[in-house]
Amino acid sequence: MTYETIKVEEAAPGVTVIAFNRPDVANALSTQMGRELLDVWSKLRGDDSLRAVILRGEGRHFQAGADLKERNGMTDEAWAEQHRLFEAMIRAQLACPVPVIAAVQGAAMGGGCEMTLACDFAYAAEGARFGLPEAGLGIIPGLGGTQLLTRAVGPRRTIEILTTAQPFTADQALAWGLVSGVVPPEALLDTVLSVARVIASKAPLSVRGAKRVVHGGQDLDLARAMDLELTVYNHLFTTHDRREGVGAFNEKRTPAFEGR
Repeated sequence: MTYETIKVEEAAPGVTVIAFNRPDVANALSTQMGRELLDVWSKLRGDDSLRAVILRGEGRHFQAGADLKERNGMTDEAWAEQHRLFEAMIRAQLACPVPVIAAVQGAAMGGGCEMTLACDFAYAAEGARFGLPEAGLGIIPGLGGTQLLTRAVGPRRTIEILTTAQPFTADQALAWGLVSGVVPPEALLDTVLSVARVIASKAPLSVRGAKRVVHGGQDLDLARAMDLELTVYNHLFTTHDRREGVGAFNEKRTPAFEGR
């Protein structure tokens, strides 16, 4: 897959890396980037060989949010049309059936912060900065940021972040549970790739099932959420990979999962 504003490559078997590729403008989210991200997320959703996705930025920054130079002077109608594209893009990211991991360096502001939140988890480089500055621009986050941040750090912290519109550090993001770890910049991609490879080594149907249950169950009451868990569990124990996993454990060998 070849694009103008993003790079897509397979970094390891089953592990796809999507990189924002507008480093000269801090990887700002343009209309063209929105189209290309929507396209790649839509294609990856149907890839049965996919095991994990890494989202990162080329150059010094992860992503600095929407391209405000492109938006300068936009009519309300043009703004709304662009935002409908961005809404479809973020929903396609959220619909990815395998774990999506953000590797954040430099700035992750506005839409860049929201795309980090739309990942399943994230690692950050030392010195990375996050922020949702929309209240200073006369809007609020519109790519799920208000809801995804609330689910990550709780409503009290979220309201403070949104209404002050102040950036926060990688260490604060770690303390608040927004990222899983903070590492030296030169170790960021290797760290995330190592995690992705571990995920890729596990039973693919189990990984997809776990993500489905966690996301699908969080808005259900406990009884219905447990029913969803059991629906997935009851399917998984009938699969080839369950037999292979248990057999490999007892035979003291590495399992060869096939996703069936």
